[in-house]
Amino acid sequence: MHLSLAACGSLKEKRSRIKPLVTRLHKEFNVSVCELDFQDVWQTAMIGCALINTDSRVIQQTFGKIISFTESFFTAVELVDQKIEIL
Repeated sequence: MHLSLAACGSLKEKRSRIKPLVTRLHKEFNVSVCELDFQDVWQTAMIGCALINTDSRVIQQTFGKIISFTESFFTAVELVDQKIEIL
């Protein structure tokens, strides 16, 4: 997920918004989550989630829920773009 954090004025503030999101996604959806890119940019973040399952429908549904969850409960971040890859 490519996120915009328009109101952030420092890396410390960015981290204080991203860390709860990463922790919550891991707890709620049992996925691995990390910040992939833009670590030194105040107002942008790239969050990656990984899930292993034999059923691609379950993966698709889970990532759909993750996107909806992020948009609904983390209003301080704006979802700019998203990409789901199933291998």
